[in-house]
Amino acid sequence: MQSFLTRKSLGGTWGTILLPLRSDDSIDFARLADELDRLAAVGLDGVYAHGTAGEFHALSDQEYQQVNELLAERCAGLPYQIGASHMSATTCLRRVELAREFQPGAIQVILPDWAPPSRAEVVTFLERVAEVADPVPLVLYNPPHAKTRLTPADFGMLAARVPALVGVKVAGGDAGWYREMRNEAADLPLFVAGHTLATGMELGAAGSYSNIAALSPTGAMAWQHLMRTDPPAARDVERRIGRFFAEHVRPLASGGYANPALDKFLAHVGGWADIGTRVRWPYRSVAEQHAERLRPIARAALPELFPAL
Repeated sequence: MQSFLTRKSLGGTWGTILLPLRSDDSIDFARLADELDRLAAVGLDGVYAHGTAGEFHALSDQEYQQVNELLAERCAGLPYQIGASHMSATTCLRRVELAREFQPGAIQVILPDWAPPSRAEVVTFLERVAEVADPVPLVLYNPPHAKTRLTPADFGMLAARVPALVGVKVAGGDAGWYREMRNEAADLPLFVAGHTLATGMELGAAGSYSNIAALSPTGAMAWQHLMRTDPPAARDVERRIGRFFAEHVRPLASGGYANPALDKFLAHVGGWADIGTRVRWPYRSVAEQHAERLRPIARAALPELFPAL
């Protein structure tokens, strides 16, 4: 059994599970086990399953449970969270019930997505999810493409109304937005985009469910250490990450590749595990050869993220 996370204990850099897929779109669980072993060995603050990069939207309940079982087996000594997110509130509740069996540190959810919920309905949704998840706490993911975008005042209201809510995952914002978050929801750990974490931590973020850990789990932790020991150097790394993303990731996003494809592309650039770039139908996958061509470019531009090489 995991120790349940709290608003005081939740923080740091967390790595995501990405699904290695065969040519028929089935999950290669042998490769997934190896990936989990590698994630468990690099010193991350934690690992989580069924985020966007884990293609939660494309899993059957049986596959969902198989991934959970493997996560619990391979990462027993490391804090882990299980995502129960789904566009359907009913499916989300069923997955919360399945995730609760493993007593993870927390369960991650998104808001229902087809019909945007009102603020009152957001409260009703989270209260019911918390009841089903009990005693496991919740983390709410409210991404930029969510149909109901929550404000700092909304987060403060939810922190007061739903005690089981121990953290939120958002894209982040400017200095004014961070100031509002501190004023409205000061005790709620704030997780922001991995590639902006150096700036985010200086402004009050607690950590990241990190796309940089998708690129290089070891490097993400080395960068986090730099944030604490040499903030100007860490900001310089963030600047160069931003340049790399602008030159090599943003054009893929503008070309129509979905976020799971971009995360697997980053992992293949990093080359730390045999994951591949294939994503499930109907989404397009970035060619593995493109990622492999960028490996030396990434290492030259961001040597701090590849400390073992």
